[in-house]
This record gives sequence, C-alpha cells and structure tokens, in this order.
Amino acid sequence: MTAGPGPMVVQVAQHVADLDRATAFYTETLGLPLIARFGPLVFVDLGGTRLLLDESAPPALLYLRLDGLDRQIAHLRQAGVEIVAEPHDIFTDDDAVFGGQWKVESQAFIRDSEGNLLGLVGHRG
Repeated sequence: MTAGPGPMVVQVAQHVADLDRATAFYTETLGLPLIARFGPLVFVDLGGTRLLLDESAPPALLYLRLDGLDRQIAHLRQAGVEIVAEPHDIFTDDDAVFGGQWKVESQAFIRDSEGNLLGLVGHRG
C-alpha cells in the first residue's frame, strides 16, 4: 500500500446478459447517470464510484442507499421491477456505530433487468 488516504472503492463490476437492457435499467429505471460506453462496456455513476456493466463480469450483490425507500419501491413496482423483499427495518444504531447521522436502517431487495439481486437501503432519523 502507498501512503495517503488509503484504499477506496473506485469501480464495481456487475454481470449483464443484455447490455442495452441493463443500461436502460440502471440509467432510466434507477436514474443513475451514464458516464460512458466503450463497445461492450458501460460505465454508470454510482455516487462517485464507477459501476461497470459487463457481460463477462461475475454477478455482484450491490446495496444502494436511496432517499425515500418506500416511495422508491412503489415507483419500481409500477415500473414492473420484481420486488424480492419489501422494506423492513434491519438495524437500529442507538450507539452511532455508523456515524450517528441516522438511527434506523431499512432494506429491501429487488431484481435488476438481468436477474441480479440488488439491496436497497434507506435511513431515517
């Protein structure tokens, strides 16, 4: 390791079977900004981390923090997205283990256009 602030996540790869369909899901359905497309590789902005959509990548289990988790699930349901698990509280952070900016973490799970499981995370006060 080199001196400096330490390692940080720069890029995460996600397996896709149909690049165009997956690009539409991540950019239109989830609303992530498209960074670039280079032939069979698509890069979208995942809050400052590159998400690489790639047919040769293995599946990854991503957890995405969203504001208004219940509202987002309703929107995704209307868009025809498979909801695997409804939002449910999983952790109460009374001791500020994760920074003290929120008290309760809720999670829901959906399937993306390629069948990959995605965790959606919401925080509330």
